Amino acid sequence: MALESKRATSFLRSSQGWPYLLVPFIPIAIVLDLASAGAVAIFVTSALGVIPTAALMGRATEELATRSGPGIGGLLNVTFGNAPELIIALFALGHGLHEVVKASLVGSILGNILLVLGAAMLVGGWRRDRQFFDRTAASAQSGMLLLAATALIMPAIFELVEGKGLPRPGAEIVNYSGDIMTLSAIVAGVLILSYVAALYFSLKTHRALFNPHHEEEEDEEAWSVKRSVVMLAIAGAAVAVMSEILVGSLSDAAHKAGLSEFFIGVIVVAIIGNAAEHWVAVLVAAKDKMDLAVNIAIGSSAQIALFVVPVLVLASFVIGPHPMALVLNGFELSAIVIAILIANHVTNEGESHWYEGLQLLCVYAVLGVTFYFA
Repeated sequence: MALESKRATSFLRSSQGWPYLLVPFIPIAIVLDLASAGAVAIFVTSALGVIPTAALMGRATEELATRSGPGIGGLLNVTFGNAPELIIALFALGHGLHEVVKASLVGSILGNILLVLGAAMLVGGWRRDRQFFDRTAASAQSGMLLLAATALIMPAIFELVEGKGLPRPGAEIVNYSGDIMTLSAIVAGVLILSYVAALYFSLKTHRALFNPHHEEEEDEEAWSVKRSVVMLAIAGAAVAVMSEILVGSLSDAAHKAGLSEFFIGVIVVAIIGNAAEHWVAVLVAAKDKMDLAVNIAIGSSAQIALFVVPVLVLASFVIGPHPMALVLNGFELSAIVIAILIANHVTNEGESHWYEGLQLLCVYAVLGVTFYFA
């Protein structure tokens, strides 16, 4: 018993164990929600409660993937890699917060490319002249983002020219109809087909190029398949509970905190769903494993754009008050273009240094300040 306690304490103090220190916020958020406490307190505690549940989901997925072989294991990784963001967004769809959903998805893409990759390059390159990563693999994923940029931009341009214009950042839900909804559904279908092709490319024909999202921990005890499945189920249920509470308090919390729902969606919600994986990217970069860090950052962005976004567009036809058009506002469009161009630039040479990371963080800061005043 003493040995188990010592191991648990050691794990919680480790670089991988910190998210689980936030577990107490899960029951706190539930109690505050049942007691109809202040919206800000409920939002903050539920947001903190999402972090350990997302970390547990990621760990269970990794353990299950390790025991499923490279093909199925890779499929599990890419499928569940952004499950917390997807679950949060599904609840937001149910509440009719379409613009918040789109903001959180755009924020996840921006956060991965600028915040996570920037922090990884800064931390990893601080005491090194340069760091190197596989140029071909990184360029392949950046190319996926270029396709996604086209899919995210063209419906907005169509609506700008032929429809009633782009949504305002302060809007919650805009009811589009007619051609734009048909266009959104078709574009979503194209993105999903591209995602399936990307899976075949990364898991079958060019598997050697891509490292699995796995952080080596020699001292951790391996989980059995049964334990991994049980933990994955528990984590999924916990994420769902926290997401429901989070989304339910979002509008009131934004109003009382003096922040726009757009800012909370594009910055706060976008970060909390994948905080644990973001930390792993920075940690492995510090260990000079830039292939893995770049794969986590750029790969997660590509997965959100090619899979999570179209799934939510199609899901909105049966969830919520009416379908969600794939029409971004002006701030989101410009930020997406900037971020994806930067992603292609920084991955072009297959090497990085700390100043390049600082520049990415500065771009993210400029976008964040702009979103605050939007």
